[in-house]
Amino acid sequence: MVIFGAGGDLTKRLVVPALYNLACAKLLPEEFAIIGFDLAENNDESWQGSLFEMLEAFVKSSGRESMVNQTVWHWLTERMTYFQGDLNNPQSYEALKAKLCEPDAKNGTRGNYFFYLAIDDRFFGSAVQHLGQSGLAQEANGSWRRVVIEKPFGHDLESAKALDKKILAILDESQIYRIDHFLGKETVQNIVMFRFANGLFEPVWNRDRIDHVQITVSETVGVERRGRFYEKTGALRDMVPNHVFQLVAMTAMEAPNSFDADAVRSEKAKVIQAIKVCESSEVSCTAVRGQYGPGEIGGKPVPAYRTEADVSSTSQIETYVAMKLQIENWRWAGVPFYIRTGKRMASRKTQISIRFKEIPAVLLREARIDNPAPNWLLLRIQPEEGIAFEFGAKVPGPTMKLGDVRMDFKYADYFGTAPSTGYETLIYDVMIGDATLFQRADNIESGWRVVQPVLDYWASHSPKNFPNYAAGSQGPAEADELLKRDGREWRKIN
Repeated sequence: MVIFGAGGDLTKRLVVPALYNLACAKLLPEEFAIIGFDLAENNDESWQGSLFEMLEAFVKSSGRESMVNQTVWHWLTERMTYFQGDLNNPQSYEALKAKLCEPDAKNGTRGNYFFYLAIDDRFFGSAVQHLGQSGLAQEANGSWRRVVIEKPFGHDLESAKALDKKILAILDESQIYRIDHFLGKETVQNIVMFRFANGLFEPVWNRDRIDHVQITVSETVGVERRGRFYEKTGALRDMVPNHVFQLVAMTAMEAPNSFDADAVRSEKAKVIQAIKVCESSEVSCTAVRGQYGPGEIGGKPVPAYRTEADVSSTSQIETYVAMKLQIENWRWAGVPFYIRTGKRMASRKTQISIRFKEIPAVLLREARIDNPAPNWLLLRIQPEEGIAFEFGAKVPGPTMKLGDVRMDFKYADYFGTAPSTGYETLIYDVMIGDATLFQRADNIESGWRVVQPVLDYWASHSPKNFPNYAAGSQGPAEADELLKRDGREWRKIN
């Protein structure tokens, strides 16, 4: 495994802790080795030390262990080497190639490599080109070469197409693993099994029984140290074409004819392709943006977005977005999918909420039961993975009174799952060549095609009321109006 961006935050915070968890589970081969590629002058010991500090924090925050397993960490560090190189210098790739040949100089570069691009997205295309020119991406003698590409994959439809064209000139689609750590979450992976393996739910998973779907990805954190990045990106580009649309696809896809990677990815691509692309005149009625002002989270004051580091004091960048999507196919015609994502919200939550249609009220009126609570199926992805079902049941007693009931399943309680970063499954899948949970080029481009009219409209129409929601709140009032127009309301974020 060659990690480009070995000294970066992503490597320290997520990739290495995931490798540690895989090592703890004995899922890494004995011959496994890691080369950390970065521009900074460094050595093996110093690099490993910086990684250990972040790993310690991860292990302590998990609550399962108080300290790093030194035996496992030693096993990993024996296999970790730091390599100083320049992403834009062809000579660095030649030197890397020579480094990879060292253990087996007689047979050249025989063996399996995957290159993890934990780098700024502006370097994706050039890094792949250099891998191709140096011969590092060439597969031969039964060995494989794979490239893992982080998000964002493009900044709009045209840039996504251009990036695809550039990397597909070097790599075959089968070598490309466009990673989205949301898809490593157990609940996300379980959506397909939950839907298609249970006779109770599959027959009702359609327009006949489902009123609407809400998908929420809310965060309590602000932009942290990413102000410069966020000023160029915003919530829509950062979250919707990748994270959020993957949740939409898993929720709405048709049953694949097998669990082969291409069969699953084809069904996901069909769903995104079926989302109605709105006209410019429709954007104001189907999409809402927001930006957080000062507020309070967890009893502590937090600043407005415009006062964050590296952010303009007159910034027009959105930190919140809500959209109404229509999937124009047989299963979902007429069923709106409401999506929202934002920073500095009331709580950290990623959840798919499925609202079932109400029954005819004739019988309940005779029993003098007004406004029975609706039925909801809740698929919780973070922070506490699980599934809940809300329905009505008669309250014990002589009168006919309906009470709200909630059945709740938690992964940690039932299966005793270990804490994870979400990358463990994905890194393991790269090694075994299972691309099921990774995005394909057509899926990426279809997602950008849906959001492009919104990006274009917002670029030419500046918001007049930013900031329009307080940090620690439910979001802007305009997002509530998006559902009120349809006679619906958001589930509360708490």
